[in-house]
Order: sequence, then C-alpha cells, then structure tokens
Amino acid sequence: MGKSLLFLNVLVVDEDGVERIDVLTADGRIEKMGHGLVAKDAQAFDGRDKILMPGFIDIHVHGANGFDVMDADDAALSGIAQALPKEGVTAFVATTMTQTEGRIARAVETAGKYRSADGEAELLGIHLEGPFLSPEQAGAQNPEHFLKPELDLFNHWQALGGGRIRIVTLAPELEGADKFIAGLEASGVIASIGHSAATYEQTVASNAQHVTHLFNQMTAFHHREPGVVGAAMLDSRFRVELIADLIHNHPAAVKLAYQQIGAGRLILITDAMRAKGLGYGNYDLGGQTVVVDETGARIQTGRLAGSVLTMDRALRNVRDLAQCSLPELAQMSSGNAAAALGLHGKGKIARGMDADLVLMTEALEVELTVCRGDIAFSAF
Repeated sequence: MGKSLLFLNVLVVDEDGVERIDVLTADGRIEKMGHGLVAKDAQAFDGRDKILMPGFIDIHVHGANGFDVMDADDAALSGIAQALPKEGVTAFVATTMTQTEGRIARAVETAGKYRSADGEAELLGIHLEGPFLSPEQAGAQNPEHFLKPELDLFNHWQALGGGRIRIVTLAPELEGADKFIAGLEASGVIASIGHSAATYEQTVASNAQHVTHLFNQMTAFHHREPGVVGAAMLDSRFRVELIADLIHNHPAAVKLAYQQIGAGRLILITDAMRAKGLGYGNYDLGGQTVVVDETGARIQTGRLAGSVLTMDRALRNVRDLAQCSLPELAQMSSGNAAAALGLHGKGKIARGMDADLVLMTEALEVELTVCRGDIAFSAF
C-alpha cells in the first residue's frame, strides 16, 4: 500500500448524497472523514472546485490499450488493469467472448488466477459473455461456437477459474436455460439476459436478475410484443447495463432508459474492446477483425463489436442527456455494480471502505484515480 492520502475540502459524492469534507486514506482504506483533518505524513490534495467519487466499477469490459481478456495471459490482464484507472475505473470484471471451449477455458483459468498489482484496477472476477447465446441475436459473437446452456460445462469452467465467474450472459429461451439459471443462482452467480430472442413472457418467467447491454442484441420493444427491452423497463428485479457511447444507443434511448428504469437499476458499462485508448485501425476481437473509425468498432458485416468508450465519457454523456444528479451518477457508475456483486467495501465513500476513489473536475474530467489506496493515475 502507498502512503496516506488527504483530500482537503473536497466535494464528496456517492449515492447517499453530497458533502464538502476532508477525506483521509491509510492502508488501502478510508480512515477518517471530517473537517480540519491533519496528517503530517499524508500526501495532500486541495479539493476546492473538485469532486471525489467512488472509483468506477466496469462489470462488462473486454479489453483496452491493445489487450483483450481472450489473450489469456497475465500481461494482457495487467495491461487492461493499468489502462483503466485513466478513466476513473478502480475495479472491473474481465469479460470473455464466445470462442471454442478450449479458448474460453484458457481465458477463464488465466483470469481466475490473476490478482491485480498495487496501482492497478482490481480484477473482481469474470463475466462469461457466451457461448450460451441465441443465433438470432449474435451481434459480433461468433455463432459457430454457440452452445445450449450446459451446467456441467459451466461448472468445469468455474472450477478452472477458481470460482471467480461472477456473471454469465445467456439467452433464457434456449433449451435447458431454466435449469442452468437455477444452478447459477444456487452458486451465487448472476444470470444476465443478453444476445437473446426471448419474448416478454419468457424474460419475466426466467429467474435471471440482470440484463446485458440494454437495447443491443435483444428483442426490441413492440406494442404487441414488449420483448426483453420491455421486461427490463418494467420488471424492477432486473439491474440493467447501459452503453452510453451514443453509438450503441441513440441519445433519446439513453434518456429513455434513465427516465423509465432510473438510476437505482441502471449500471453504466463500456463493453470496450482492445482498441480503447488507441487510434483508428483494424483490431482483433474473438478471432474476428474489427474496424475502428469515427462510426465505432464494427466487424466486417457492419455490426457493432464492443466499443472504445471510457467510463468518464459515459458519465458526461448521461449527465448531459438526462440532467441527473451527481449522486445518481455515482450510483450508476459504482454503487449499483458493487451491490450486484455483493461488494460491501466498494461503491461508497465512508470510513472503513476501500480507498477506491476518483478525483474529478466539476466538468467530470478525471484528475486522479486511487486504487486500494495507491495512486494509479494522475493528471497532475
């Protein structure tokens, strides 16, 4: 752990509210909060005109800075973990792609064993996106490797990953999905509906608790068949991911999601791939070539293939479109993700919580990111 940090007279924002106060970290945690704090050995930061928020938690990210989870090596995971703090992300869930069983197994095993170093975003676990998906809603996932939900196969991967698979995206209308979702629930793994052709009735009848990248690769809302989108909006048990890059979703769709679903259930994600942080060009995603240009990241069919979105940009987009409050932004970027994953030490700024913090300007530009008490990024 690095030296103690002292944020003076800073606007502290989390889902519980806003308060101008001093914050002292020590040994990787928030040690004190109050007025007039003094710590002679701490590195001090003037918090005037600054905002201190809980570090962002990205539960759906494939890669960044030239690295991808499916590279299945420690160097790739470290590269991702080092890149994410620049955008305020202090913790993430490493997300896989549909590939052969062997390649998924290697990626899961590698991520399961990986432990983030000091000064890196913390790898919290694994998000298995596929292969239990609908060919009708494949998107950039490779349907050649799609499988029906198989609990024995999942359990094999979970064992390889040391029990660190936290989320599984699947299509609940597939044969065997009910039993599969029940097995996930029994083991404390989040079942998330995505890449799905399910009807509204099939969606609400499932025991899933989560929806993957709302609007994208799922049955859309229709007045005679509300689909997965309608269920996500109306069923309050679902926590709902949203990619707010204004490419995956029209600005009006982002605003609609906020107004209908609310900050209490939305989770901002990036769904970013390895091109994030790099320039335009050709990149690999799950064995497919992705062209990144001003229109986004797309495979050669023109379908979107993840994003190059950063979390701080997502916050600014949602703030501008929805005119939501700072505590709501903290909830959507950190608090809801922490609650979904059962992380009692993250998602809020309070004494005893992990010192996962992002210091921002009033324009929501990242100036400093602290991961478990260590400065992981500084613009100073």
